[in-house]
Amino acid sequence: MLLNTQCGFSPFLFVRVGVCLRVACLSVCVSTRSLTAPANAQIVHSGAACNVKDDNISERIYTIKEGDTLVLQCIVKGHPRPQVRWTKTAGSASDKFQETSIYNETLRIEGIQRVQGGRYYCKADNGVGVAAIKSIRVDVQYLDTPVLTVHQTISDVRGSYYQEKTVFLRCTVHSNPPARFIWKRGNTLIEQSKDNGVDIYEPLYTQGETKVLKLKNLRPKDFADYTCQVSVRNVCNIEDKSFTFRLTNATTPPMIRLSVNDTVVVDPGQDVLLTCEVTSGFPPPTVTWSRYPGPLPLSAQVRGTTLILRAVTPADAGFYNCSAVNNVGNPARKNANLVVRTMSNLTFQITPDSNKDSETIQMGRDLKLSCHVDATPQDKVNYTWYKNGAPVFNSDSLILLRSDPDMAPGTSSLEIVDMKFRDLATYSCVANFPGSRVPELRVDVNISQSSVSPPMLSVPPGGQVVSVREGGNAELVCLVVDGKPRPPVLWSRLEKDLLMPSGATMVETPDGRLRLKNVSRDMMGLYRCQTAPYNGLNIKRREAQVQLNVQYPPILDPVFQDMRSRNYQMVTLTCTVLRSNPPRLTDIRWFRNGDLIRMPMPDLKETPELKFKLEPNNNGSYECRVSNNAGTSTCTFNVSAKPYNAEFYFDTPNPVRILKGNNYSYNLQWTQRDPEATDQIIGYWFNVRKVKNSLTLFIQKKGVLMSYTISDLRIPLSYEVRLVPITTYSTGDYISRIIQYSEHHVCGFEDERICGFSQDRSDVFDWTRQNHLTQNPKRSANTGPETDRSGTKEGYYMYIEASRPRVPGDRARLLSPLYNVTSVRGPKGSGRVPYCVSFYYHMKGKHIGTLNVLLRVRSIASVDSVVWTKSGDQGRDWKKAFFDISPSGPFQIVFEGIRGPSFEGDIAIDDVFITIGKCKQENTVASAGKTGKIF
Repeated sequence: MLLNTQCGFSPFLFVRVGVCLRVACLSVCVSTRSLTAPANAQIVHSGAACNVKDDNISERIYTIKEGDTLVLQCIVKGHPRPQVRWTKTAGSASDKFQETSIYNETLRIEGIQRVQGGRYYCKADNGVGVAAIKSIRVDVQYLDTPVLTVHQTISDVRGSYYQEKTVFLRCTVHSNPPARFIWKRGNTLIEQSKDNGVDIYEPLYTQGETKVLKLKNLRPKDFADYTCQVSVRNVCNIEDKSFTFRLTNATTPPMIRLSVNDTVVVDPGQDVLLTCEVTSGFPPPTVTWSRYPGPLPLSAQVRGTTLILRAVTPADAGFYNCSAVNNVGNPARKNANLVVRTMSNLTFQITPDSNKDSETIQMGRDLKLSCHVDATPQDKVNYTWYKNGAPVFNSDSLILLRSDPDMAPGTSSLEIVDMKFRDLATYSCVANFPGSRVPELRVDVNISQSSVSPPMLSVPPGGQVVSVREGGNAELVCLVVDGKPRPPVLWSRLEKDLLMPSGATMVETPDGRLRLKNVSRDMMGLYRCQTAPYNGLNIKRREAQVQLNVQYPPILDPVFQDMRSRNYQMVTLTCTVLRSNPPRLTDIRWFRNGDLIRMPMPDLKETPELKFKLEPNNNGSYECRVSNNAGTSTCTFNVSAKPYNAEFYFDTPNPVRILKGNNYSYNLQWTQRDPEATDQIIGYWFNVRKVKNSLTLFIQKKGVLMSYTISDLRIPLSYEVRLVPITTYSTGDYISRIIQYSEHHVCGFEDERICGFSQDRSDVFDWTRQNHLTQNPKRSANTGPETDRSGTKEGYYMYIEASRPRVPGDRARLLSPLYNVTSVRGPKGSGRVPYCVSFYYHMKGKHIGTLNVLLRVRSIASVDSVVWTKSGDQGRDWKKAFFDISPSGPFQIVFEGIRGPSFEGDIAIDDVFITIGKCKQENTVASAGKTGKIF
């Protein structure tokens, strides 16, 4: 008997292991209110939809314009009344909706944004049968205004902007669906086929959609108005948008200069004017101001190219940036660092004669008074010392140090040499900024034999250990019982790597009391209190320790465990107590599906265990609740005989086209996770959306790679496949994946996973992925490409490094993914299907070795055969190679680089294409990508 089969579902494919078994699914609908009925769901829509259509995957596509209102309603049936939950996938990672479920029958989104597009699911569940799930895909349409920028090659920088021959007009736009580009000179459409002086192409590796208009060998008629017009063909009534730029012989990039130096120092409350003067640039540049860190202050005013800051405060300090943009070349940028003077926290130190290791003031010995203020800028602070109100000047007995090398930077000291009774006085330290309106700070220190004495630190009786429950508040106390002047107390963790709860390494308390709120177990440990060396005697610190003991419920393992087992076998559940404070347990209880399991009280000193025989009626959730005086913790076990989920094998080759008709097939492969853990798996349910017929497939093995070829798939549609393992007593959970149609494999090596290519472990060294920005500065000179094959320095390629430790003859092999040709039909009269392999290669250097391309055919044994080879220097350009192959079985393409006689022999490859069908004859030299160019 099969349990939990899903009736009323779309057609399934049943995959059986061993014995053939056909399953019928009967659906009975009962309308009587007194009987329960499973949930049923349906999505209806309203709001500002542009279009709603079916896409033949039992799903609807709801097209809406950005900024309009989305309204989806989930119509549910069932008794008891189902609860409705909306979720979303396939959207932006920044979209908060996919992180939180919405429990409401109506989903309404005002002013929908592009990041909120994706697949929305309505799930209705009333606890009877299987929850009903419906989905609708929301496609948000938008078209931004294009951005048009004008560039030139790097070699033109030294001269006038347009004395050279080549100019690039780059037009970029963000849109959905993809935009169509139209270039115009004046009101005339530019067609590449009718004008040899232009080249229109799409650069690789750009954000958004980009088209480049390249003006070659600049002619007088090329100085004109150029318009980039973009269109999404009026979808959702989105009108075309355009941007126009006038190219003249006066067109130049912007240049600017600031009216101030790099650093501006002002007092709080002053007004600041920063002027950004445009010295060149045509069209006239647009000037903008920004600030780092943070935005411009709310009080900031921008008038033309001038930024006005009224009554600045310390919060207004930072780097102010001026940018000038006229869409020609790169923007011009200048910045100024605004420093606002501040002074705070003036402290002092009294240092007895350190040479005598003294801790008290004694006549006839030296004494040093130090004072420090936290200021911005620190190096502009001026310190003045006074004795009984009179200024102190350098003498034989009084020595002034403007910047004490033995103290923190910015500290001033006054040394009293061979102290006499006349030196007992009140000393004052005054800190100020000369000529500034910032108020000065002053500290007075009374030096007499009775006014200065070392401190004593004490922990109150019973305060050496402080116990508190997790989540409560605690107070740690260290008191200064004597000492003049009385210093503050500094708290820190005894273990050096641990921080204080505030995140700081040390916390100052003026009264010696450290107050902790919402105490957690990670705060537990020894805390050290010590006297501060400032605002008191600068002597050996007095220290004490206080132990914080945090009581918390037991920490258990596992917190959750999914356990699978065969029916009628013994199951043992073990809940291990890792830590507990207090360590003595007070109670252990076991529950099944929330109900207490009555059993003798277990030994509180033993590890809690529960043993029972698993049967179809005692599957469920088991909990072990363990308690101590601080609380209760739980181990949860989900125990069942359901099989584990099947796992799709994602290395399956791309779908391949069947030449007969407009169909394609797909070789679906999967494995079964731990099939021996539960009852024997007798088959699999398949649900392939858009496949009308239910099929039966017999598999002789389980737990290994299994496969089934799905045929009659329509080009170019995508399909969702659901797979469910089945045992005699139950069914597992379904997993799904999307099959997408593709005829060929393209790899530009932009992804770190390099499109499924892999390094051959049997070779000597590996191919390396890099671009100009990641090149090793120690690599061989003048041998590797500066750009990828499209001519961009940001683009990646694969190359072999010929420098040490490589030696002549070393080989590196790069393997393509495995292509399965067993389900592809060749041309009529031929048993083999042709494939076209094309790629770009770069081989410049006097020590270039050999680049081989091998065809590796998988059969009883893998056979490699060379199908293309090239040796020696091939010039500075990227060149294109292409050739046909007709493999007799599953195959791989192997790129083999062989190191030449010396270090100037790097070889690079890029943009590998592997397509079905013979190659089209074309020029073997890449039209773009000469070494050194940026476009």
